[in-house]
Amino acid sequence: MFCNVPTLHRLPGSAVQEGTLAGRHELVDALRGMAMVWMAVFHFCFDLSHFGYWSQDFRADPFWTLQRTLIVSLFLLCAGLGQAVAWHRALAWPRFWRRWGQIAACALLVTAGSYLMFPRSFIYFGVLHGMALMLLLVRLTAGWGSWLWPAGLLAVASPWPAAWVLEGALASWAPAFNGPVLNWLGWVTQKPFTEDYVPLFPWLGVMWWGMAGGQWLLAHHAQWLGRPVPRAAASLVILGRYSLSFYMLHQPAMLAALMLFGWLSRA
Repeated sequence: MFCNVPTLHRLPGSAVQEGTLAGRHELVDALRGMAMVWMAVFHFCFDLSHFGYWSQDFRADPFWTLQRTLIVSLFLLCAGLGQAVAWHRALAWPRFWRRWGQIAACALLVTAGSYLMFPRSFIYFGVLHGMALMLLLVRLTAGWGSWLWPAGLLAVASPWPAAWVLEGALASWAPAFNGPVLNWLGWVTQKPFTEDYVPLFPWLGVMWWGMAGGQWLLAHHAQWLGRPVPRAAASLVILGRYSLSFYMLHQPAMLAALMLFGWLSRA
């Protein structure tokens, strides 16, 4: 039913293809860096609220919940784009597993760190946990080609009919899907109480769209991804290349800075 897309094969002698495949894609790195900056600002605002410097409802206020949705969407779209580039270059599985192992290990560190700080609402399936699973599924389905678009649509839409069924005909199953054993799927009637929750559905669909969009660009407009970004965005490119390190370090650094500020204020 699904097959590889022949238009994504490398074209020997093509200047556009060779220029695109050489080195990293600055545009993808810059977009990922933009997501990192946006996320850091969001987290800093959350930290200010956590330490009582201002009062905001990050769980229910549409201003904050919409921002979180957009940040995660941009991050996962970039991850899908990156996987499209990796598949286009025929990068071997060992390299994939090295990066996947780093993400999985960092996800475990996030769980441990969040448990120390928020024992009642620690992160057990946040963005890194979700990415670890989604990256594997996206890599395995890279050959679906144009089918990734409708697959992504189904994945994004699936939580709503799932909740409808679990509130109706299959209501007796709702406790199991709402519990920690299955709520990582995202087919729930009640969101779990946790500091970060990025379930497989709907978010797998966003990464599938990133993969599909990246494959389409590489097949039809590879030069768009190959263009260098303006010099003013160079810092975003660097940040995007080290996004995992930044993700792991920015919150501890901001929390330490705010704790130090609080201590100095009281001194």
